[in-house]
Amino acid sequence: MTRVDHRHRHLDRIAEVRAGEVAERVGYPIHIRTVEVLRTRTLGTGLIRITLGGPGTEGFEAHAPDEHVKIIFPDADGETRLPEPNGLMLRWPRPSPTAREYTVRAYDPITGELDIDIALHPGGLASEWARSVTPGERVHIAGPPGGLIVPFVYDRYVLAGDITALPAIARWLEALPPTAAGWAVIEVAGPSEEIDLRPPAAVEVRWLHRGDRPAGSTDLLERAVRALPLSPDERTYVWVAGEAGAVKPLRRWARHELKLPSHDYDVTGYWKRGVADYDDDHEHEH
Repeated sequence: MTRVDHRHRHLDRIAEVRAGEVAERVGYPIHIRTVEVLRTRTLGTGLIRITLGGPGTEGFEAHAPDEHVKIIFPDADGETRLPEPNGLMLRWPRPSPTAREYTVRAYDPITGELDIDIALHPGGLASEWARSVTPGERVHIAGPPGGLIVPFVYDRYVLAGDITALPAIARWLEALPPTAAGWAVIEVAGPSEEIDLRPPAAVEVRWLHRGDRPAGSTDLLERAVRALPLSPDERTYVWVAGEAGAVKPLRRWARHELKLPSHDYDVTGYWKRGVADYDDDHEHEH
């Protein structure tokens, strides 16, 4: 009996979606990797970039701006419990290990370097780890489980979110074709959290400053996105991520007011005020 090799089927599907007319979430083979911290640096006052490398990053799957990995941390008793490979998936121990999800900011297949930008907030598990981790330390990452593949066939792109969405928005801006047009709307505390971005010439970046109001507590992002001069005659793609309660009205806006088909928008709760390890699976919709 001939065995069928499914390992690269997802690459064919990604190519098909990119060449088509509608976005689709495509699953990848999921790996658990042991990688090494190469260096860290701050980006503004709100993000720390952790650059990972070593043999463990070889063959990393990086295809879409919104893909993410889980960083697995030791439990309270100091034990690190890792998932086990199970075909093209992982089998996770129960109860779930201590882990946090982060966007893949960049992966270089030549050097094997993998960048993850972590938003800083007081008392956060990964924040404290990012502040204190030193080169040479090893860390376990799982994923990405897949990514949202968006064909670049739209007249306008709307990218919006808070600082937790900023790494994905930065990657989006680098992935868009040079002819792309639209807006990136990003809410941060103030100018010190702004970072350098590389948007196409016709994509306007708008920074929103919430001042001393807590993250996720304002409607700044919603109002700014609703005010964009979108035209019903142009095909628009909307991508929004951030605090679950703050982005929820923009999901309704995309669906009911813009009347976009489900494959023309993706609105995701990346975190929720007061919840340490928020899982967006029930909130996620595209």
